[in-house]
Amino acid sequence: MSQQSALFGFDPAVPTDRLFLGLFPDPASAARIAVLGEHVCRRHGLCVPRHQVERLHVTLFHIGDWAGLPAATVETAIDAAAALRMAPFDVRFDEIVSFSGNPQRRPLVLKASAGNEALHGFRENLGRELLKVGLGRCVTRTFEPHVTLAYAPQAVVAEPVEPIVWRATEFALIHSLLGQTRYVPLGNWPLLAA
Repeated sequence: MSQQSALFGFDPAVPTDRLFLGLFPDPASAARIAVLGEHVCRRHGLCVPRHQVERLHVTLFHIGDWAGLPAATVETAIDAAAALRMAPFDVRFDEIVSFSGNPQRRPLVLKASAGNEALHGFRENLGRELLKVGLGRCVTRTFEPHVTLAYAPQAVVAEPVEPIVWRATEFALIHSLLGQTRYVPLGNWPLLAA
């Protein structure tokens, strides 16, 4: 809703729908990440809900939040994703840390202490495809690959963990129903050697 609508007593629409491109671990790696999250939370006394195993992912690009999902944006994002051609690659994470942010909801994440050049290259290529279709507003230069495990008020300082490595073989466009902890896949694209 526009600012002018707010002037006439209408509240801006509350976003209910999120669209993002993400990379999901294979089921065995996702289960290992979930167990690691449980151990870290227990060790640090974090009594908070953890992300469901099927929702663990690396966000590549946040396309946007809306009250109702815009079909034209979905189709444009699908066009960009379908145009990308890249070979599978390994993703490696070896560190747990809390990101800064809302002091009541600090993201507790699994991330890499270094590396993941192939993942960065993949994201750059996907960003170029998004630019081509007019979705440049969601392409950012900064990217710290991570998997969010939970949100907690307590901060966890960076600590090394046994590396979790998985082979990225596909990526997905996801419709997230905000506040419902529910993801609806709108498309999956395999990574294939050119």
